[in-house]
Amino acid sequence: MNFKNNWHLFLTVVAVLLTAFGCSTRGYRPVAAVQPPPPPQAPPVLQGLPTQKVDIPPVLAAAQQPKYDPVEAIIEKAEASFQQGRADYWAGHLEVAKKEFNDAVDGILESPVPIQDDQRLSKAFDSLVDRIHAYELEALKQGDGFSEPTFQPAPMDELQTLTFPDNPQLREKVQADAKNTVSDLPLVINNQVANFIEYFAHGRGRASLEAGLRRSGRFRDMILRVLQEEGVPLDLMYLAQAESAFQYMALSNKKALGLWQFVSATGKEYGLENSWWMDERLNPERATRAAAKHLRDLHAMFGDWYLAMAAYNCGPVCVQRAVERTGYADFWELSARRALPEETRNYVPIILALTIIAKNPEKYGIDDLLPEAPLVYDTVTVTEPVDLRLVAEIVGSSVGTLRELNPSLLRSTTPKVPEYELRIPLATKDIFLKRIAMIPPEKRVWWRWHTVSYGETLSAIAKRLGSTPQAIAEANNLDPTQPLREATDLVIPVRPSIGNDIRYQVRGKETLAYLARRFNVSPDDIMARNNMASAVLHRGTVLTIPSYGVQSKEPVIRTASSHPAKSKQPVRAAAHRKSTPAQKSAKVYRVRKGESLSQIAANHNVSVEALKQSNGRLGDPLRAGAEIIIPAAK
Repeated sequence: MNFKNNWHLFLTVVAVLLTAFGCSTRGYRPVAAVQPPPPPQAPPVLQGLPTQKVDIPPVLAAAQQPKYDPVEAIIEKAEASFQQGRADYWAGHLEVAKKEFNDAVDGILESPVPIQDDQRLSKAFDSLVDRIHAYELEALKQGDGFSEPTFQPAPMDELQTLTFPDNPQLREKVQADAKNTVSDLPLVINNQVANFIEYFAHGRGRASLEAGLRRSGRFRDMILRVLQEEGVPLDLMYLAQAESAFQYMALSNKKALGLWQFVSATGKEYGLENSWWMDERLNPERATRAAAKHLRDLHAMFGDWYLAMAAYNCGPVCVQRAVERTGYADFWELSARRALPEETRNYVPIILALTIIAKNPEKYGIDDLLPEAPLVYDTVTVTEPVDLRLVAEIVGSSVGTLRELNPSLLRSTTPKVPEYELRIPLATKDIFLKRIAMIPPEKRVWWRWHTVSYGETLSAIAKRLGSTPQAIAEANNLDPTQPLREATDLVIPVRPSIGNDIRYQVRGKETLAYLARRFNVSPDDIMARNNMASAVLHRGTVLTIPSYGVQSKEPVIRTASSHPAKSKQPVRAAAHRKSTPAQKSAKVYRVRKGESLSQIAANHNVSVEALKQSNGRLGDPLRAGAEIIIPAAK
């Protein structure tokens, strides 16, 4: 049979076979069983609504795999850094907090998604800035940001793990030397106490002992007065010798702080404020009163001064559990049974050893030791924050002296509270009150005081203190054309943080418009301050940002280099001149949908060429939402 002539017959046979058996590899299926699926129907409650508003049914939604969102990942990582920074801040780790805050902001600025291209990213960045701003701005006004005071290591960290062999001869000798010692604490002299007496009197602890006893002269009268007022043994003063060797800036490896080594939680329990502005654990008198009350409460709890001192070291719960576990409410029994931590087993013997030595100075060769003079000072009440530099200038002292008199201050300004008791050098109260009244209360964190030296000029004073001759003349009712008289007292008006302009390194695709908005300054001010002939920024360039905008809007969280910024473009002669009022009228404009460069130029009375020159490369067409600089109209 001719295949070509019977082609139609062949196709007919194939069609019949396919119809009979179907295309499945699973076997025969009747034709009637195969029905086309019905078209999808909206859920009854949603019928009639626009299709784009229909929610995905839960079953289908659960079946879909979530897509990776790079923007959300960037925001989550930045938020995690911020939260860690906040935790470090409240724990007192300011330098670590600063790094975490930097990482949070840098995580957004350096992300592969430009911040100006995504509304969520921009919103997250603004939120971060606002929150960091709340922690940092006031301190930045004082120029010290997240800087921390300098602390000294607490001596107890080294003492608590010392061990000594048994020495019966030494114990007998110490008992004989201390036989007639009078103390309002019970004095037990055993092997542990004797060994610590030897360590401090003739061993490696001698230097620490002598330094502490010298420093004790500054606080002795105050400590004895407070202990007596609180009704506790006066010889508990030597607990402070053991804890800090009378270093009011002592910091332990467990973050206990001050003369009496309070941790933050216990300090707050006894009224010692710990904030951004100050830490009252560093206030010798307030910390002494808190320690006396705490020891009195512990004695009431355990009925024994040794157990009270042990609880001061390891906590009342630790001692209570040791007593319950052994059935003994006796420190020496608990120590022998090792029911207390090693550091606590050493703690009470150290205090007893120091007490015995201090009570018998001639027997241990310290009777000729000269204590430091007690602190003397005046106290004034300030109702507005005031810069310590201003106070020092007004009373003729130094910032170092003021910090020594007010060790609890963590910033270079007094706290923003209704009233603060500020200590100033003795016999300076009257002159302080007279001179501080000449400065507006809201200006006391900025303005300065200056006494004219021979030959000084307004220009020289203004330059050194960050003011202007005209402002100084106006504030003091002076004729700026007349020479200054020696010994004249001047109020110096200072613009916020003048002279403290910051260095900022350009990152990623940051634009001049973005930096101007972020730091609340005009684009022309940035260009003028950096002698820039073009508004185009290059990654890595270090710019000087005028400080007046930084202080009013944005905390400085990232600096890079102390080298002046150098533009890669030729510098025009006009760039060397200061900004003019016309220059300062430049502004940042956000492009609207459908706008062209010529439309924007016409609407703002500038040329297209001026827009291009002020903004470097501009897309064609312009992208909606993009920020561009509108130069001043000619």
